[in-house]
Parts: sequence; structure tokens; C-alpha cells
Amino acid sequence: MTTPAIPQVERTGVKFTPDNTRVLLRPFIPANEARVTKIISRVMTLSDAEAAERLHGVMEEFGGRHTGTENFLEGNYQRVAKFSITDRVPDRTRRLLVGSFFTSEYALECAALFNPSVVPHPSQLGLPPGAMRFVMSLRATGEGHISSIEFREGVLGADNQLTMEPTNRFVTAPDLVSDANYDKALFRRKLDEMGFRDGVAGQILDAMPEGFTIQQLQKAVATYQRRVGGQRPTHEESRSLDNLLWLAKSNYEVAFHQSVPLSERIIFPVSDNESNGIEDARFVQFTDEDGGMRYYATYTAYNGRVILPQILETTDFERFKISTLNGRAVQNKGMALFPRKIDGRYAMISRQDNENLFIMYSDNVNFWEETTPLLKPTYPWEFVQLGNCGSPLETDAGWLLLTHGVGAMRKYCIGAILLDKEDPGKVIGRLPEPILSPNQNEREGYVPNVVYTCGALIHAGRLVMPYAMSDSASSVAIIPLDELLNSLLANPPQ
Repeated sequence: MTTPAIPQVERTGVKFTPDNTRVLLRPFIPANEARVTKIISRVMTLSDAEAAERLHGVMEEFGGRHTGTENFLEGNYQRVAKFSITDRVPDRTRRLLVGSFFTSEYALECAALFNPSVVPHPSQLGLPPGAMRFVMSLRATGEGHISSIEFREGVLGADNQLTMEPTNRFVTAPDLVSDANYDKALFRRKLDEMGFRDGVAGQILDAMPEGFTIQQLQKAVATYQRRVGGQRPTHEESRSLDNLLWLAKSNYEVAFHQSVPLSERIIFPVSDNESNGIEDARFVQFTDEDGGMRYYATYTAYNGRVILPQILETTDFERFKISTLNGRAVQNKGMALFPRKIDGRYAMISRQDNENLFIMYSDNVNFWEETTPLLKPTYPWEFVQLGNCGSPLETDAGWLLLTHGVGAMRKYCIGAILLDKEDPGKVIGRLPEPILSPNQNEREGYVPNVVYTCGALIHAGRLVMPYAMSDSASSVAIIPLDELLNSLLANPPQ
């Protein structure tokens, strides 16, 4: 059999590089409460004139580097105010100054800007014929290898000419939505899976309304902890209560003000699960059965010890709902959701064993129990490991799935397979060689010899694929779709 031709790849030369001037204000609060008290006390000993002079210096040096600096300092004062041992009520000047001693800057992308994915923008208004506005997500990594999600906005012309909206140095974290509602039935199912439904956590949940907020849950927990007689919860009860609150805090919502430009919006780790990073978000534009549109992103939460797959949902890139993924099939990195249901069920590509690809189906996007093997490493360039590179893309010929393969010398390349449109558990085409391998300009970086993507899109007869270069920076490649599909169809699996 004749080996199918690998389609020609156009490297656009567009490059997204880390910018260490993009800094985010973050709390900087010592774990030792006695130290916090000492710092506050030292600030309180300053005269009013000294306090005003010090605050003026802080604002002159840092105020112009951020938006809403004073509000952030006030918020950090409120975080530590309970540790003050003075009866003196500080004025705003002194509150802001105290807050400044518990604040630091974090350079979000100083180490890397990589592993991009791309989806059509929610708004396509005001574009010339044949053009598409898109949203690109990027994994930004800074000090301590903490990762967050950044966004870029751009337009693909009818000829796939790529134009990016300019960015600036400002970045903004979202506000935590304090009145977000939890669905009691869904929460109960998650608690069941954790094995805590039968304990005190289950009793408290049973007393909650069908829709409840985290404040209501925290109040119920506090009430139980102050139960009559002054008894302290047992070790088992405390563990059950801790897990109840952990689950609630791992499922949350955040929101940006609509005035914040998309490129300034940063989704930074919020829950304990994510304390060491939000990694490799695979965004997909999902079409509901009623024709409605939303966006999902599967990503890996990392707390420094274990990984936990999670899912993010939004309709407008302003408000985001973050949830845990649950079930026996939620085992590994690299989960990628299909852009619509298949035969009335959600479908997902996954990797269960650090080596092979699987497909799985579910009636609930948050729970995954069933898995079926889909593909195993076959060609030398993928002998070490095979994984997906984003959500499948629907074409007339079938579902186009980009893959990554790891070969000799831990070299990462990007390949492609084609899945049957009606039965995506069936592989109908597969390229024996990668479509993109790191060249001499892409192989040097934080992790050498790697090209990788978390999702592409199809526009004007082309596959538009943003990709990371050696875990350091990112670029975009464009591939003729018909050439790629013909090559895949010419090489059915043996």
C-alpha cells in the first residue's frame, strides 16, 4: 500500500511569548498568625504623617501597574484585620497601608505561555464576509510553576489571514460569585461518590434546600460545630465536615466585569485542588440539543501532590462555572469533550493509563463511568505515549481528532486520526507520521523537543491549529483540510 502524503503545514510565524511585565496582585499572608499580628502592630505604631507618606510611596510605585489597586489593598486588610490586637480603628490610609504589607505581585507568564486552544468567539458581529472572530486560551506559568488561564482575541479573514487584538500589561482576576447556587441532587451524587453521604455531611446536606449557596452550607456546618452542650465534633465528624466544605469550594463560580477586556481576564487558581495550577484547558464550543451554544473546557487541577480533572463552563467568557469531574473513568489528564452529544449522550476522549486513548459516554457531563479503548501506540513516533490534542472536530468525512505522540528522546509531535461520524468509537483513518514535529526554531525551551496543542478549529477550508513550542511559547499553523482528510481516508487502520 502506498504511504499517504502528509499534508503541507504552513507555519504562520505568529508568536505568543511570555511577558514578565504582566503581573497580578495576590495576597501575601504568612501562615504564622503571630507574625501577622506583629506586622500589623508595627504599621499601627507609625504616626499619621508617616503612614500617609508610606502609602503615597506604595501607590506611586505600584498603583499604575494595576487597575483597582486600592480596592485590593482594602480587601487584604480585611483578610488580616481579625489578627490585630489594638482597639484603635484605623482610617482608610492606614488600612490600605496594612493591606500593602500583605500583598505581592505575581508574574503570571514569566516562565511560559503555552498549550493553547481556540474556539469561535461568542460574538461574530461587525466582521467582513467570510471572517471569524475567535478566542484563544493559553496556559500561563509563573513563579513556582503555578499555571493559570489567559485569553487572546483575534480574527481569521476569509483567506485565513490572522489578525490578533493588541494586549496590554494589565491583568485582572475575577470575583468569586458568593451567591452561586448548588444543585442539591448533583451535590448529593458527588458526596455519595466520595463516601461521605452516610455521615454528618449527609445529614447537613439533607437539610439544605434544593438550591443552596455556600454561605448557607457554611452556616449549617458552623451551627453543627456549636451544637448544644459544647461538645466538639469527633475526628470522623470533622473529617466528614471538612470534605463537605472541600467539595463545595471545589465547585464554584467566578465572574469578570464586562468592561474588562478579554485579554486582561485571568482565571487564577481558587480552590485547594488548583493551588499549584490550572493546566491545559481544552476549550470546545458545545451545541446543545435545542441549538443553544455554550463553551466547556476540561482541564487538570494540580495541588502539588495529585491531579484532578475538572470542567469549566461559560456562555460569554465573563462568568465561569467550575466543577469537579466524577466517576470511575475520571482517571488521568487530557480529557476532551465532543462538541455535541452523540445519540443523546455526552462523549469524551480520555486517557486512562498514561499510554492509550479511550472514548467514553455519559448522560451527565460531570459523571463518567464507562470507557472503551480507542487507540494504542502503533507507529515509532508515538511508541512511548499517545494522547489527544483537544476536542474532536466535526467534518463531512468524520470526526477529526488531533493527537500527540511521544517517541524517542521524549520528542512530542502532533498527529491526526479520523473517527466514524455515527460511531466515533471506530477509527477510520490514521496518519503513520505526524503532521507537525518541532523544528530547529521550536525545539529549545523549558521542555525541549515538544510541539503540543489543546485544540484547533476549522475555518474556510483550513485547519487552524495554535500550538506550543517546547513548553515556552506558542504559535499558529494552518493546514489544508481536504488534503488532511484525504490522507486520513487513504490510510484506514489495518
